[in-house]
Amino acid sequence: MSADGQGRSHWFDDEAGPVVRPYAMTRGRTTSAAQHRLDLIAVVVTESHADDPEADQTLSPEHVDIVELCRSVPQSVAELAAELDLPVGVVRVLIGDLVHGELVHVTRPVPPAELPDESILRDVINGLRAL
Repeated sequence: MSADGQGRSHWFDDEAGPVVRPYAMTRGRTTSAAQHRLDLIAVVVTESHADDPEADQTLSPEHVDIVELCRSVPQSVAELAAELDLPVGVVRVLIGDLVHGELVHVTRPVPPAELPDESILRDVINGLRAL
């Protein structure tokens, strides 16, 4: 009999079925080599050569889900965490694994400081209209 006194394991939830703790998905890791590049708005893109991630026995179902979700439409780290219903920290570690395995790559949106100034864009538009 388990600690709950009803013979059920504490790893089982009646409504959700078996529960896997987030640290089990990452094998206890809280960071990855690519962690420094993985803020919430970093965009994850599946590599073109990542044909069948399910055939790779080293990948977890969550790894495969990330590769498949990013195949047709690049996804931000925040979007992936929401779609997979996993903590952002877990998703970052999983993405780091996929980057290391060269199944996905991560890009960052252009920071606002590097975007052209609005006045420059207005001058360009006005110049084009004057043509």
